[in-house]
Amino acid sequence: MISGLNHITIAVSDLERSLRFYTGILGFTGHVKWDNGAYLSIGELWFCLSHNEAHPAQDYTHIALDISPSNFEEFCSRVVSFGVRTWKENTSEGDSLYILDPDGHKLEIHAGSLESRLNALKVQPYCGLVWL
Repeated sequence: MISGLNHITIAVSDLERSLRFYTGILGFTGHVKWDNGAYLSIGELWFCLSHNEAHPAQDYTHIALDISPSNFEEFCSRVVSFGVRTWKENTSEGDSLYILDPDGHKLEIHAGSLESRLNALKVQPYCGLVWL
């Protein structure tokens, strides 16, 4: 039986540039680097950068990263000060900043939880919402 998320791997076209972005701007912890990749972590999440041809999703697919509400504004101001591009304005419950990494992978910095999202849906449900 699956017990959780093990790791995320993304393809990056320039390993050094992506390392600078994920460690220097977003604050991931770097562990090891080799010719074609690197292992990083953020909290309990294991994150792999794989040097390869990158083809970021052109749909809504994205990776959401957790941040405490008390750190959200300061962190997002710092990220934006580096000229990081955004890809969407937040229209959902909780604070979110939607950004692109150097290859155009879609990321979301989100201050909220599944519980807070479900509570918001009790007040303002999505069109066609069915509780499972």
